[in-house]
Amino acid sequence: MSLTGRIHGVLLVTILSAFLSGCAGRPKDVLLPVADTAPSSSRVEMLVATTRGRSANPGEMFTGERGLAPAFADMTVSIPPSDVRKVGEVAWPKKLPPNPATDFAVLKSADLTAEAAKGWLTASVRKSPDRSVLVFIHGFNNRFEDSVFRFAQIANDAGTDSVPILVTWPSRGSTFAYGYDRESTNYTRNALETLFQYLGRDPEIEEVSILAHSMGNWLALEALRQMAIRNGG
Repeated sequence: MSLTGRIHGVLLVTILSAFLSGCAGRPKDVLLPVADTAPSSSRVEMLVATTRGRSANPGEMFTGERGLAPAFADMTVSIPPSDVRKVGEVAWPKKLPPNPATDFAVLKSADLTAEAAKGWLTASVRKSPDRSVLVFIHGFNNRFEDSVFRFAQIANDAGTDSVPILVTWPSRGSTFAYGYDRESTNYTRNALETLFQYLGRDPEIEEVSILAHSMGNWLALEALRQMAIRNGG
């Protein structure tokens, strides 16, 4: 099967106001890991691939500025049970530290090298019933924590068995930064193509699905276009 044939693009433009809402009223630095104190909560383990710049603040992890090279992280997000929140909603912490019984909370965040990210992916795919991965690419006006919690919500509420891979590009998380965000997708397309090429060649992976929102569709299509040109069709 051809590499492009193994990439099954599910490019979904979902009009959800939650994706575009600002961060007013939310506490910042919500990504510091907390203890796993709510055994009834669900957990989403994801691989993060980003072209964002690293933050000096561990509660932020990555900024909206452009990094010099792609970076990777292993993250686990705890999601409170359905009697606490509505399906489709992110239960943002109202104060810090987050309470896993009522809030979305990070239980683990570990930097990975590119080689360690490959090892994480191989191990996770082997545990997947259908050996599939789901790549999520967020849209315009998203801070790093927005993309992490939203993707965790999607993966959990969809009940997918696919291995979650979050691709997060340098968005400043501001409605006034459209031009910067758009150029950041162009800045990221080579790195995303490299990821797609790797996923397409990995013999462990049977299927790759792509979920892209808003401006993330431009990034996904540009990377797939480059991939098709480079691979001869």
